[in-house]
Amino acid sequence: MSFTKLWQKLFNHADEATELALHVAGATVRHRNPFEKLEAYRNEEEITEEFIEKWVIPFYMTSINRLDSQTLENFILASMEITSDITMQLLGDFDWRPRITGAYFAAIKCYDEVKDIIGVHLLKSEVCYAGSGYALALAMYNDERSKDYLKMYLDYYLTRKDLWFDQADVLAALHIISPNEAANYIDMWEAYIADKHKPNTRLDDAIKVMKQSMDAVFEIRQHLV
Repeated sequence: MSFTKLWQKLFNHADEATELALHVAGATVRHRNPFEKLEAYRNEEEITEEFIEKWVIPFYMTSINRLDSQTLENFILASMEITSDITMQLLGDFDWRPRITGAYFAAIKCYDEVKDIIGVHLLKSEVCYAGSGYALALAMYNDERSKDYLKMYLDYYLTRKDLWFDQADVLAALHIISPNEAANYIDMWEAYIADKHKPNTRLDDAIKVMKQSMDAVFEIRQHLV
């Protein structure tokens, strides 16, 4: 089953093999939302194994907020070679692994042409795990369009108490780049977490991790000039 075609199966009856492929790709929770009609960027062709070996495998399992020296060097070397086209291919795959890697490189290189791709991916929330990367990239863009995506996400997903997605990461990103606007969401956040008993409901922790991630991106950038 091609990951690049899995998005077509999201809300349709699927056989067991397709359900498994969707789960592996990160579509573990399928949900209706007001952003379904937004057109998300999709690759026309499936990415190759060689592409995955080079641009995905070394990076997707990395917590960019705590890079060891070898992974830092890997990011630096890859960032010297990567292009906006490669980043678009990463973001255009359905699987969460290329997507979060693409978000990392978008954060590092700030390619303007992928900003809306990332924003729409965040709003649609088709796959898990990649949302923290989207939030990081939008925080690094740090412009009005990026803040709009973060706020649109919070306006809706903080009302979905049944969905534990990337609300903490997104609010943390907005807090760092626009504390005054983030303050407008604190009451919604408190209402959202009121009946949740999870360790990652502490917004201060999410802000700390997001700051560390942004610092890591700044450190990588210093080696590229």
